[in-house]
Amino acid sequence: MEFSSKLVEQAVDQMNSLPGIGRKTAFRLVMSLLKREEKAIAKFVNAILTLKKEIKQCTNCCNLSDTELCAICMDKNRDSSIVCVVEDMQDVIAIENTKQFQHHYHVLGGVISPMNGISPQDLTIASLLERIQTKDIKEVILALSTTMEGDTTNYYIYKKLKDSNVKITTIARGISIGDEIEYIDEVTLGRSIRNRILFELSH
Repeated sequence: MEFSSKLVEQAVDQMNSLPGIGRKTAFRLVMSLLKREEKAIAKFVNAILTLKKEIKQCTNCCNLSDTELCAICMDKNRDSSIVCVVEDMQDVIAIENTKQFQHHYHVLGGVISPMNGISPQDLTIASLLERIQTKDIKEVILALSTTMEGDTTNYYIYKKLKDSNVKITTIARGISIGDEIEYIDEVTLGRSIRNRILFELSH
């Protein structure tokens, strides 16, 4: 794609650096921004800068939060004895949208992937184990994507917890192999959470 303006090209390059944004889409987004008033663009840029500077990680579940404890962990109506382990914030949102889960989460920040240089030490697995040791947690639901990396991470956590008194379950396999949690429809995901099974019976 050839540009008559270096400024446009630089802006397109930055948009194109975002995951899932191709060059054509990046160009359309830049053109859309150019049509906006300067105040609107300043508001857009400020929102991103503020996000980067002020976003926090919940000290309990490691989800993204505006405060030290996220709104889910502060909700007194939730049962904190059951913890659902997920990859990232998108998965929390996907499960919340099912309206089938009124417990707590633990966000790993990714999955184990040696090919991408991601080891267990790069994730929040250590804080999950500490949380289980120090708090009254009765069940851990492993709800990672049904990919090779997700299954590897599930099994790693299972091995770390299998000798504890905590019940270890996984979401029911109404979800196809290779599916990512955030893209599964709400009905299927809700049923999979509700009909979860013991992890040791899932293999």
